[in-house]
Amino acid sequence: MVTLINTLDAPAGEQPRPRHPEKANRPDTPVLKKPDWIRVRAPGSPVWRETQGIVRENKLVTVCEEAGCPNIGECWSKKHASFMILGDTCTRACAFCNVRTGMPGAVDESEPEHIGTAVAQMGLEHVVITSVDRDDLADGGATHFANVIRSIRRLSPKTTIEVLTPDFLRKPGALEIVVEARPDVFNHNLETVPSLYLTVRPGARYFHSIRLLQRVKELDSNMFTKSGIMVGLGEERNEILQLMDDLRTAEVDFLTMGQYLQPTRKHHPVKSFVTPDAFKSYETIAYAKGFLLVSASPLTRSSHHAGEDFAKLKAARESRAA
Repeated sequence: MVTLINTLDAPAGEQPRPRHPEKANRPDTPVLKKPDWIRVRAPGSPVWRETQGIVRENKLVTVCEEAGCPNIGECWSKKHASFMILGDTCTRACAFCNVRTGMPGAVDESEPEHIGTAVAQMGLEHVVITSVDRDDLADGGATHFANVIRSIRRLSPKTTIEVLTPDFLRKPGALEIVVEARPDVFNHNLETVPSLYLTVRPGARYFHSIRLLQRVKELDSNMFTKSGIMVGLGEERNEILQLMDDLRTAEVDFLTMGQYLQPTRKHHPVKSFVTPDAFKSYETIAYAKGFLLVSASPLTRSSHHAGEDFAKLKAARESRAA
């Protein structure tokens, strides 16, 4: 169980700062026992330690660690990592998320160079770049995203790049800055169905996110687009099917679906554990609705197997064009 306090962040002799100050006074909710089909190996392989060393050496933040991803052992053992730029503190306070919330610090202008260096050192064929929400910045961090993309292109030109961006809500022109930098995949997660946004994702707007993804295709019809949701938050099946239709209206290519896992007793509770058979059913329906690629399983996460999935995306598009 991840705690609300991060003791590693506190200098010697100082009190640790709260990870989720906005959740401290929320009532505890029970954490349900995970079913047998949700099992992962603990990290610790030699390659995992090597990956960890490169991340530490370059003073990088990974969403793998910050969000408490259950797949970190597998991914880091394969030298797969999703880098989180623009700091480790988010300006929003989503009820499901384990990333720290509060007022972020200044943008590290050397970060693009560090990211590019780490990608080259790790020999990554595909990299995922995501970030916290930075509502405090005039462009929401879009220029920093573009600088990171350009740094990777310069230092590791064969690496394909996937971005997982915030929604850039009320940041005119921000999306265009990121798309102009030409990532190979543009990902923005809806996270959940619209009826749950007020309680689960209160700082976001569902139809703004749909429009964001649609706008990417208008700017560059060849760019792959992707979005993901969690299930088990209290959504209804018909709401998920409608969400699929909304994404297809926006011409989104790739849908990911995974089980929500509650980080602490202060976070939104798990309302249900969706069975592997139910995930398979959702996958079948999503393909029938026209997605190029669908990844749906209890442990699916937005960046899990991203490199392998990018190859599948390209193959699926070529197959349809034939």
